[in-house]
Amino acid sequence: MRYDVIVVGGGHAGCEAAMAAARMGSSVLLVTMDMLGFAKMSCNPAIGGIAKGQIVREIDALGGYTGIVTDASTLQFRMLNRSKGPAMWSPRAQCDKIQFSLNWRKILESNCKLDIYADTVTSLLFENSRISGVCTTTGAIFKSQTVILTTGTFLSGKLFIGRTVFEGGRIGELSSHGLTEQLVSLGIRTDRMKTGTPPRIDISSVDTDRLLRQEGDAHPDKFSFLPFCSSVQNGTPQMYCYILHTNPQVHDILRSGFEDSPLFNGLIIGRGPRYCPSIEDKLRVFPDNDHHQLFLEPEGRHTNEYYLQGFSSSLPLQTQMDALHQIEGLERVKIFRPAYAVEYDYFDPTQLKASLELKDIENLFFAGQINGTTGYEEAAAQGLIAGINAHLKCVGKEPFVLRRDEAYIGVLIDDLITKGVDEPYRMFTSRAEYRILLRQDNADLRLTERSYRLGLASPERYEFTCHKYESVDRLMDFCTSVNLISSQANPYLDSISSTPISDSKRISDLVSRPEVELSSLLKIVPRGTKEKHHLQESLTWSLPSDIPILPDPQRAETIASDLVKEVLDSVEISLKYKGYIERERQLADKVMRLEELSIPEDFDFDKVAGLTIECRQKLKKYGPRTIAQASRISGVSPADISVLLVYFGR
Repeated sequence: MRYDVIVVGGGHAGCEAAMAAARMGSSVLLVTMDMLGFAKMSCNPAIGGIAKGQIVREIDALGGYTGIVTDASTLQFRMLNRSKGPAMWSPRAQCDKIQFSLNWRKILESNCKLDIYADTVTSLLFENSRISGVCTTTGAIFKSQTVILTTGTFLSGKLFIGRTVFEGGRIGELSSHGLTEQLVSLGIRTDRMKTGTPPRIDISSVDTDRLLRQEGDAHPDKFSFLPFCSSVQNGTPQMYCYILHTNPQVHDILRSGFEDSPLFNGLIIGRGPRYCPSIEDKLRVFPDNDHHQLFLEPEGRHTNEYYLQGFSSSLPLQTQMDALHQIEGLERVKIFRPAYAVEYDYFDPTQLKASLELKDIENLFFAGQINGTTGYEEAAAQGLIAGINAHLKCVGKEPFVLRRDEAYIGVLIDDLITKGVDEPYRMFTSRAEYRILLRQDNADLRLTERSYRLGLASPERYEFTCHKYESVDRLMDFCTSVNLISSQANPYLDSISSTPISDSKRISDLVSRPEVELSSLLKIVPRGTKEKHHLQESLTWSLPSDIPILPDPQRAETIASDLVKEVLDSVEISLKYKGYIERERQLADKVMRLEELSIPEDFDFDKVAGLTIECRQKLKKYGPRTIAQASRISGVSPADISVLLVYFGR
């Protein structure tokens, strides 16, 4: 009954944390309240989206499983923001939520270093002020070196449908008590947050012929960098989503229920997510809008259950039903489950180190919504980092920390521990200063080697990544050394209304034009040339055998084609945006100088003359470990940073 790492909670954070620690060599116990709901998609069964898709690709590059599970469960895939630059491209997949949980369970149960126990943890155990294990409702006691809490919305969770209030972390699932009270008694700061979910619709009762159909990409991509086909790349048809709208009649009915809304009558005190508001919040904030867009999205391939995106609510059930019946196409709609709100405990994330270990309780880590975040992707990323660092703590190694210029995950964690949260934190591309560096297409280049050095990414994954980027380098050399003469290039340039050339031009120079595609230029290169032969060799490699989901041999040609496309895309982006990438890299390097200027732990900021009172208060509260971290704290001015630099002789 003794483990290196105990993970409390089997959600997205808990699953990633448990697998990361186990794969690195720790003995792990995962304690979950629901053996049928690993990484349960409580809200929208979709993974990815703006900035979130980048996070999932980073999780995959580091050796996590969210991307792999998503690819095996995909119902529809779309690459968002294709009309914008590549820094904004964001993959998103609608998933079969039942299959998603089953795929996660299969992965968890396949690891011999990982045990699973179905129970509720009610208290933490301590020895000499260090965490030493957990106790459960059944009286089981498990000892460990480290503990990771990934409790989601279950700590003192309450559910709201109008004036009806009942206990739960999700509808039909009881909340958890004991941990909050114990942690507060130890001086850990807590507060309440709120989130919500819309009704689940019976699609057989919807007139879909009157709705706008939203299809997936004609050539769907996937999340994992590993060479296998996703479920929809493997010939399985993608499912449709549908677009619909509210109207003034719907709004009038919804407003009639406002007096019974727990958001407005004081029953809910927690702050909800600004960027995923309830329908009643939308009507209050945007009173002049006569319609709001909604999406009907499938929850599974073999079910009639659909998710009504954009209609999250805590209004009374009758109000919800009356309003839904006024939406075009939903006049006879039936629901499987009403919308509801959930309020729960979270802990101020500024109490955490960058490793996600609590500053005041050694060997205790937090990950996921317990830190004030929202979203499966943000939770999974924190779980992965917490699992890595819990293992490293057990073996006496330095923590693994990602910088803001290395990953969106680095931005996420740095924002949490330096700025805190006053509403559920959601990742956006705008939160990252180095979006061009942190693209979804290059996450494996940025992170796989670091993960391999940690012992998380497998040797096969690392070798595959190295081979891929050797091909990228060869193709880059090819493009910068081979010229096309006017008679070769101009027919293509004329066809896309691009300015013809009079002299020979390097392929790299032509690709820098926005309208020119690298794949089209390569077709112009004369066949049989030495360079062309070299290029063909550089884009050919064998597939690694040790991967979690084996590719279908009949789809080997598709897999190889996708890999070649990845190489072409990587080179084309590098050539088109070379100036922007170099400038952003220089900026990041300058800022990194401040990251390297450390501040001693428990440093007394009162002895630094010249700091403002607000600055001293904030620095003492948050305890930044570097000058760069201090500069990102609200209330710390550039003048204060200059004073600190002078004080430390820098």
